[in-house]
Amino acid sequence: MFTQEQHKPLILIVDDTPENIDVLAATLRNDYDLKIATNGKKALQIAQQSSPKPEMILLDVMMPEMDGYEVCRRLKANPVTSDIPVLFVTAKANPCDEEQGFALGAVDYITKPISPPRVKARVRTHIALYNQNRQLQKKVKERTLSLEQNRLRIIQHLGRAVEYKDNETGAHVIRMSHYSKFLAEAYGGNPDWVEMVFNAAPMHDVGKIGIADSILLKPGKLDHDEWDTMKQHTIFGAKILGDCDDDPMLNMAKVIALTHHEKWDGSGYPYGLKGEEIPIEGRIVAIADVLDALLSKRPYKAPWTLEETLKYMDENAGLHFDASLIQLLHAVMPEIEEVRAAYPDEES
Repeated sequence: MFTQEQHKPLILIVDDTPENIDVLAATLRNDYDLKIATNGKKALQIAQQSSPKPEMILLDVMMPEMDGYEVCRRLKANPVTSDIPVLFVTAKANPCDEEQGFALGAVDYITKPISPPRVKARVRTHIALYNQNRQLQKKVKERTLSLEQNRLRIIQHLGRAVEYKDNETGAHVIRMSHYSKFLAEAYGGNPDWVEMVFNAAPMHDVGKIGIADSILLKPGKLDHDEWDTMKQHTIFGAKILGDCDDDPMLNMAKVIALTHHEKWDGSGYPYGLKGEEIPIEGRIVAIADVLDALLSKRPYKAPWTLEETLKYMDENAGLHFDASLIQLLHAVMPEIEEVRAAYPDEES
């Protein structure tokens, strides 16, 4: 099926029964590279960390601790694995079971005992469709690049307008959007999701438009009531961006505006979300925003050194920030330093 020079697609087989794994492996091993997971937790780990990533996952439903439906739900919720086709291979043959599988995002549903020719045909078809869709998405993205660039400029200018109102420099939103992109790439998100993070990040503080200048521009420390009002900018931002479920990028911007001040230990605002309750894009932008703020001059503070800033970020890993993302931050610091040099504050 593939020449020696061609890459064999990688398929992940997930099943807790060795006999079932043996049958599927024997059916597919001549045409595909295979990885095996005997439980849901291991499957999620392989799907996220494997390089190259699987081009298809064959997933059993009835497994202990975490069934296949939950595995599929988590795969589709994670931007690193959301685009990997999932094909259920299971003994659950009721129409309602099949309906549930498709509702969770599976591309196909095969019941056991399997027919090897049928499995081969279905796998071959869906991998071909997967590759075809990737090529189509690439062409569409190329054709709409100019429109996206114009849209991004508008978004960035809106973000810059907010920063000027907040006595900060417009370069802040440019820099932190790049930092967010670097972190999203290091996290392993698919390219479309990474691009959405990049485009949505500049609108993180759009809700400050709704905060009175007497509070926003106050030179001294805010009192309790003023601080409570200031924290409302996250809610205002979500309201300004509105209901935008038909636009994934604006919906992400809404999520970021609402959650970028939440903290890993649950002490943030507006809802006190904790750990992975905070959407990953909110966790990423929280790091990018604080990093650039600490490194920048403000009317109320001198810029911190890079050493001081990274020490603070490390000390707050697991408290304010997602510790796993702070590890990735160190890996992308060379790129961040390049952006800092390319986009200095205008006053300098």
